[in-house]
Amino acid sequence: GILSIEQLISRVGVIGVTLMALLSGFGAVNCPYTYMSYFLRNVTDADILALERRLLQTMDMIVSKKKRIAVAHRTMFQRGDVHNRPTGFWGMIKSVTTSVPGSENLSLIQQEVDALEELSRQLFLETADLHATKERIEYSKTFQGKYFNFLGYFFSIYCVWKIFMATINIVFDRVGKTDPVTRGIEITVNYLGIQFDVKFWSQHISFILVGIIIVTSIRGLLITLTKFFYAISSSKSSNVIVLLLAQIMGMYFVSSVLLIRMSMPPEYRTIITEVLGEL
Repeated sequence: GILSIEQLISRVGVIGVTLMALLSGFGAVNCPYTYMSYFLRNVTDADILALERRLLQTMDMIVSKKKRIAVAHRTMFQRGDVHNRPTGFWGMIKSVTTSVPGSENLSLIQQEVDALEELSRQLFLETADLHATKERIEYSKTFQGKYFNFLGYFFSIYCVWKIFMATINIVFDRVGKTDPVTRGIEITVNYLGIQFDVKFWSQHISFILVGIIIVTSIRGLLITLTKFFYAISSSKSSNVIVLLLAQIMGMYFVSSVLLIRMSMPPEYRTIITEVLGEL
């Protein structure tokens, strides 16, 4: 029926799984790009100093031109141009068509100042980006940086493999019968030829893996949504944003339960299926 649990969860799950796919796709690209040293461009102290020198020169030019504008305004004030300036429509036409000898074109100088201020903003952002890149380079040389660099390569390969296997499953309409942990332990035991209780350890490792997936995914969701809501929030929209966050968290949780079934052993997977229905 329309009000059955399968119908409700399936519709919520469509939105939640789509949200999870967007976030995981963003994370799959952003995480290796952030932590892998392969994507770091080479930044030296000379590059930073050269850009900072350009920024200081631009600031000096802005100060110089603003000083010229201030001097011109003061000269006009001393000559009485400000107090004796004609008013009205004809006065405006006269002020535009006539110019005081020796006075500067203030509008042209102001346009140059606006252009230089925009250039200074761009130079400042580029300088900050170079400093951040330099810090990332220094961080990549530490033990923790090398560890994250290794994880970046590992998860990049894992992501490509998941995309490949998901494509095959979609094309051939296959459904996995074995969870990844059990399958990985079976391959390892068969390859090394050691005695190992696959069923016992796969059960515990699967639940630990599921717990890690839940915690990290919800943490990542909250961090991403917090940044987004900070950007768009205001005093009038705070209640709407809190309500939207609650709705998204509910959909995300239901979708996590739906997708986590594939990371669990079959005997526990059927329990979730009985609760949620054959989705």
